[in-house]
Amino acid sequence: MPRRARLKPWIGIALAAAVAAACAEPPPEIAPPPPPAPPSVALSPKLVELASAYRFYMVRATAITPDFADGEGVAKSLREGASYEPGQLVRGAIAYAAVAALQDKTFVDGVRQYAKDPATRQQVTYELLSNPRYVLGLPGVDSAAGLVVAGLGGQAQALYDEGKAVKQSAYDLQRQAWSKKDVIGRDERLAGAKSLSSSAMVGDAGETAQLMQASSGAPVLGLTAYPVAQPYTPTVVRGLAIAALAALGQAGDDHLETVLGLMEEPNVGGCMRSSKLNLYQCLAVARPNYEDIFCLGQHAMMDTGRCLIRASGLPEPYEPRFVPTQESVDKGYPAKKKKPPARKTKKKS
Repeated sequence: MPRRARLKPWIGIALAAAVAAACAEPPPEIAPPPPPAPPSVALSPKLVELASAYRFYMVRATAITPDFADGEGVAKSLREGASYEPGQLVRGAIAYAAVAALQDKTFVDGVRQYAKDPATRQQVTYELLSNPRYVLGLPGVDSAAGLVVAGLGGQAQALYDEGKAVKQSAYDLQRQAWSKKDVIGRDERLAGAKSLSSSAMVGDAGETAQLMQASSGAPVLGLTAYPVAQPYTPTVVRGLAIAALAALGQAGDDHLETVLGLMEEPNVGGCMRSSKLNLYQCLAVARPNYEDIFCLGQHAMMDTGRCLIRASGLPEPYEPRFVPTQESVDKGYPAKKKKPPARKTKKKS
């Protein structure tokens, strides 16, 4: 028998299997796993609490009315008006600005497109933390700024206007006997104002819950505004930058310490501290109740409102300076006394 005929059966089977394998289709490629979902919009509850404390003060202070009837009512309103720590109120205003910006869906959606890719998200986060003005180039910033300016500026103007009415009542009430009496416990009420100015503020629980909803995009603040063109104030810019970080998912508790670095604004902070110093000086020399009303209206309310109006970027209120007229001079306004005419002496002949 020829040699080929003596091949073992298993060799033939192996050859057949090899031919079949060579003719078979290649296995399908395994699809790569989908990219991880971008982080959710997140604003740390600590930042929301700052915004809530700011709102709580603004609501209480704006509710002060000029219809005083006794010294006790003046003292109570004075405590309400003085009960903010300047640095915390500035941080609270910036936090509230961020919450207001997160109400703008166009802005949030525009920023969210950079959250999908981890590398892009990291780069935009870095730019915002390095320079908050980077937010000015992000989509939808003008409409979000409109909400921020309307939210901050509207509350600030209301505080200023109420303060102006309170200040006017200091003059209107001077004829009432109780308003002419000396303030009871003058030293204690000055010390109390200083103590309130250094104590941390706490927001209302219901307000905090509402602002928490607003920070996730729920339209619960009722803010409406038109887009606002640049430039913006540093307070508005920082609020927008924090809102952008929240839209990227980079402003939660795990990034809190970094975000807090964006919440210092020295110009508005200096304005607030100056308002408080003016209040202390006013209370230090005020004696009758109507003078305390003046201190409350001018320095606790109007000056604070002016600082926040400036922070929002709205035009500051104009108060004309008093210029004496002949009529005011006739009514007793101090005027320079005229020198008596020189006496004429007769010439010696």
